[in-house]
Amino acid sequence: MIGHEKVLSADFVNSLQQVVGTPHVLSTDLAGYGTDWTGRFIGSPALVVRPASTSEVSKILLLCSQHNVAVVPQGGNTGLVGGTLAHEGHIIVSSRRLTSIGAVDTASQQISVGAGVLIEQVQEAAKSHGLRYAVDFGARGSATVGGTIATNAGGINVLRFGSTRHQIVGIEAVLPNGDVIEHMAGLLKDNTGYDIASLLCGSEGTLGIVTAARLRLVASHNLRTTVLLGCDSAQEVVEVVGGIRQQFDCLDAAEMFFLDGANLVASAFDVSIPFVAPAYLLLEFSSDIDLSSDIEQFLTRSQFRGHCAVADNESSRTRLWRLREEHTAAISTIGVPHKFDVTVAVSDLPLFINAVRRRVSDANAEWSVYIFGHAADGNMHINVLGPTANDVSVDEIVLQVVAEFKGSISAEHGVGSAKKKWLSLSRSQTEIDMMKAIKSAIDPQGLMNPNTLFV
Repeated sequence: MIGHEKVLSADFVNSLQQVVGTPHVLSTDLAGYGTDWTGRFIGSPALVVRPASTSEVSKILLLCSQHNVAVVPQGGNTGLVGGTLAHEGHIIVSSRRLTSIGAVDTASQQISVGAGVLIEQVQEAAKSHGLRYAVDFGARGSATVGGTIATNAGGINVLRFGSTRHQIVGIEAVLPNGDVIEHMAGLLKDNTGYDIASLLCGSEGTLGIVTAARLRLVASHNLRTTVLLGCDSAQEVVEVVGGIRQQFDCLDAAEMFFLDGANLVASAFDVSIPFVAPAYLLLEFSSDIDLSSDIEQFLTRSQFRGHCAVADNESSRTRLWRLREEHTAAISTIGVPHKFDVTVAVSDLPLFINAVRRRVSDANAEWSVYIFGHAADGNMHINVLGPTANDVSVDEIVLQVVAEFKGSISAEHGVGSAKKKWLSLSRSQTEIDMMKAIKSAIDPQGLMNPNTLFV
């Protein structure tokens, strides 16, 4: 790859200002763009450029190609693996002004939106037409559509509706040389070659910048039934989830967390815990009927002996969900964690969780481990407090355990810069070479997010 300029020329900066307007080429007060959510990864962007249209993004990338300036695409900057931080004279191209929201197409159950639109805004637009955007997670109010496409974000509803990749029925993007791809018809059947949208989804901004997407919406059911169960162990959680999934086809979410995390949330945000248990399972169903009695009957038949709390209104539902969704924020109140979002087979979760706790404790008994995540798809969020930000020994420990269980080192937030050293734990050399070949063909100058994904 060609080396990138570390000092941006006045001609280049002036050209950027002509494209987007001087107020949208930022060179000071960049802290909000230069530090990711963990606080562990800090960049030093030379500039932040905020385009308002696909045409402006195209002109920016053409200029960057001509001046050999590397580009880091950034959405809501809610990532956890240092995947959208610029260094060495690189610039950030922010999607925050790409906020167009098209009309909801109720016939096809689709909507076209700009990359800077928040997930929560998509959800609200769909809701106003009796529909639903199925991607959901705690950062819905700050994560952008473009960012979730770049990382193929998952969230709490993957077991029923799939990850972001499954919601994309059209894509608009700008390639590193400024060329624009526009494939937004939303055709459910289109077998004309490679699936470009799927290729860009999960590419972490290394192939171009997504500027808009056409998204699939699903039917919104009238009733949500939310249940918190207190279990004896992670093993019991997995067993209950397995039984629930066989019995109910309307299970949206199955979230697992533990007493230590619940206590931390309760202390940090004054959230009440309905009962004390070693492990918790938060279940949510959506249907057109009240499932409370059916769920209680199932638990009785399965001889479940733990505690159970059923939300009987929206307020109690919110309280139960806060116990799970405030984990990330609560952990950040006591330190800067090493964060891992990883996946193993659901059946391996109990042994995997025990192995992670044991290995980390063996390395340093003073380190704290908080684990929570999605019990039905095997994705756990592991947070280790104690090691310094630059101490990667704990990263080595946790990710090696993932590899031993034949899991993935990244389930939702991507590889970023934090995990690229360990990509070979989840991908063969042949796969890595193939990905690099695709990257080289589309981005021969190596300008797009050069510190991410590959060593």
